[in-house]
Amino acid sequence: MTTMKAMVYYGENDIRFEERPIPQIINPDDAVIRVTKTTICGTDLGIWKGKNPEIQEHAKTLTGQFNGRILGHEGIGIVEEVGSAVKKFKKGNRVIISCISHCGICENCQKQLYSHCQNGGGWIMGYMIDGAHAEYVRTPFADTSLYLLPEGLNEDVAVFLSDVLPTSHEIGVRYGNVKPGDSIAIIGTGPIGMGCVLTSQFYSPSVIIAVDTDDHRLALAKELGATHTINSAQEDAIQRILDITEGRGVDCAIEAVGAEPTWNICQNVVKEGGHLANVGVHGKSVNFEINKLWIKNLTITTGLVNANTTDMLLKTCCSGKLPMEKLASHHFKFAEFEKAYDVFKHAADQKAMKVIIDLDQ
Repeated sequence: MTTMKAMVYYGENDIRFEERPIPQIINPDDAVIRVTKTTICGTDLGIWKGKNPEIQEHAKTLTGQFNGRILGHEGIGIVEEVGSAVKKFKKGNRVIISCISHCGICENCQKQLYSHCQNGGGWIMGYMIDGAHAEYVRTPFADTSLYLLPEGLNEDVAVFLSDVLPTSHEIGVRYGNVKPGDSIAIIGTGPIGMGCVLTSQFYSPSVIIAVDTDDHRLALAKELGATHTINSAQEDAIQRILDITEGRGVDCAIEAVGAEPTWNICQNVVKEGGHLANVGVHGKSVNFEINKLWIKNLTITTGLVNANTTDMLLKTCCSGKLPMEKLASHHFKFAEFEKAYDVFKHAADQKAMKVIIDLDQ
């Protein structure tokens, strides 16, 4: 067998489920993984909608033409083949595929800034190289970019360890400097926002306010630990947050959508000395009211996940103390990949949180 099925992006609003060559080892530190489960990220939808034209430009720079990009950067699978330099993994190992590939030796990797690996790593899978929405995927820097999948770990949860869980924890909660007793507001309760609801509780905030326009998602946020929920389509979220915090605002506001309305809520509800942690992927500029914020001694952070807490999160998930499986709202067979994309694209109507594609079924 030399070909496989894959979801391939060709340009704005143009993705196709088609035959592609099975990836091969290119570099000695590569591994080829047979994918058994994957999921769709909001970033994949953004690419589909034309949010990342640099994908085509990068390919044209390298080869003079763009022949499509297999999407996807989350998943688990079984090692099919390893390069000669791979030491930690062998054929047959069950692994979690990290969304971040990193060499582990460059200046940025030495700082644990893995998302900005200087040797061709970072977020490249499903972006600058072919990704995991396929039967097989090539993973560069295998020894530092794969994790052994423990026996007994819920496999849906294992998929979330690729991206959504470390992104929520690192760029939302840790960059937001959430501390015991803090008040926090999480604006947007999609998969990333819900991951922030869960992982923020590691640090014992006293108030967790979840804001969304979807009552179904808000109900799940409440079930998973939010102390207050606000439907911003039905009430003034800024005023409600100020009311809840007796006019002070929150210690940490987490922007988990990537849009001006959610950014605007955040910049209006952070108290003096607080943190605004932007996790959402923005495709357009926003109005940054520096004229009002310069005086407030704020810390404003942005970031791409480094996956430097994945090991810790993996152990926590194995302990059963992080009910991430509740986010797996829909399951599809591999042949239903196009349907899965359509459902996730209309997540609010379909009451979808994370869709899981099972390749072994």
